[in-house]
Amino acid sequence: MESYISQTSGIKARDKIGYAFGDLASCLVFGLTQSVLNKYYTDVLEISVLSVMVMTIIARIWDAVNDPIWGRLIDGAKVHEDGRYRHWLKIFAVPVALAAVLMFLDVRGFSMGGRVTWIYVTYILFGMLYTCINIPYGSLAQVITSDDKERSSLSVFRSIGSTFGAMPAMVLASMCYVTVNGVKQMDAKRVFVGVCAIALLSVVFYFLCYGWSRERVVSRPAPKEKGQTMKVVKTLLKSRPFMAVSLASMLFLAAQMFGQGYNTYLFHHYFNAPGLTMLPTVFQYLPVAVVMFFATKLGNKFGRREVCAYGVLLAAVFYLVLFVLAIFGVTNVWLYLLACLMSGIGTAFIFLLVWVLATDAIDYNKVTYGLNDEATSYAFYSFMRKLGQTVATILINVPLLVIGYNGSELKTEGLTPARLNTMYNFSVMIPAVLFLLVFIILRFVYPLSKKRVAELQQQKEALLRDQAAGE
Repeated sequence: MESYISQTSGIKARDKIGYAFGDLASCLVFGLTQSVLNKYYTDVLEISVLSVMVMTIIARIWDAVNDPIWGRLIDGAKVHEDGRYRHWLKIFAVPVALAAVLMFLDVRGFSMGGRVTWIYVTYILFGMLYTCINIPYGSLAQVITSDDKERSSLSVFRSIGSTFGAMPAMVLASMCYVTVNGVKQMDAKRVFVGVCAIALLSVVFYFLCYGWSRERVVSRPAPKEKGQTMKVVKTLLKSRPFMAVSLASMLFLAAQMFGQGYNTYLFHHYFNAPGLTMLPTVFQYLPVAVVMFFATKLGNKFGRREVCAYGVLLAAVFYLVLFVLAIFGVTNVWLYLLACLMSGIGTAFIFLLVWVLATDAIDYNKVTYGLNDEATSYAFYSFMRKLGQTVATILINVPLLVIGYNGSELKTEGLTPARLNTMYNFSVMIPAVLFLLVFIILRFVYPLSKKRVAELQQQKEALLRDQAAGE
């Protein structure tokens, strides 16, 4: 007899590419917040780094309320004729793009209080709308296929999509400068034109994801019970696999976003090469183009947890090497880029497979606790990743405060050699520490080894058959 998992599997190339388009679209606009937004706020709108940090903290406090609520709304919503999740893509594609554009309006004509109010309102609005589309998109993997190996393949394609989606923002971060009186400055007009083009592309790819996706697994709305949201959250908090992968994903994203945001300052002032700003991230992503062909096979053979954990440990080692070399005065832009490339080989595995680690944890919750609230689970996971964004913003701006950076005046003469060396040390030590923490969590806290995942698949098959028989 054909297993229930086999009946709800069998994805094609169109499914994989279509799913990848969704994260490509998301990362087109989300990448702007990673690579361009912080420097746009400090250097163009002349907002203090402290105000930017406070803004992200306030946004995350609101997300702690907003994300679970939205997850519950999706879990309890009536199933649409287009499916349970995919129809949300066409509803929110345009609003998300417009919100991204609003963050980059040139409001220098406002008072400083008006500018701060504007960035707070538009940043929080973007975060809310991004949640509205990102939660159903993330939950979509649960219903495209029920086979864990196919979900692993979807995770790889999703990560490939995010790689291409992040590129335009990095290009914009490198090409948005003009020279004024011999000083290179970020140009508001170039930034805005680039943002509009990127936002438009995101809408196109969201609709391609919608058109090319297919929901194979029948998923019913969660029962509307009083206090159900808190029950789900309490269950997630006691789930070791779910909390471990959420923390690991949060710290890994923090490391990624720290590098992309901090390098705009490092390459501008320490290396005096703002035109090369995009190269560290490009070099970190280049290995993905090779690793993506065998990441799923290695994960299936040795265990997804294992290849991700030891890969990220390798990345931490290369950043530690840069720190040791800096102690002896050995630093240059090409050595830094080489280390980025080598660390990218290690992080490529978790970058490609982190989403299937999360779906494994959600499957564990389904089997162990009977938790069928996928959207609420993904909302919590998404919130943890947003915390990673907040951690990255803090880690970007605290070093700038330490060295006395004043981007609004663009006074590089205030950055003494000692302060510039401090800037460099932060650039290598912060990712090293974050990657070490990710390794510890995945290897020693996250319990879903290769053997345990195989057992989980058998338990899930029995559960799905029972659910199908009861309908």
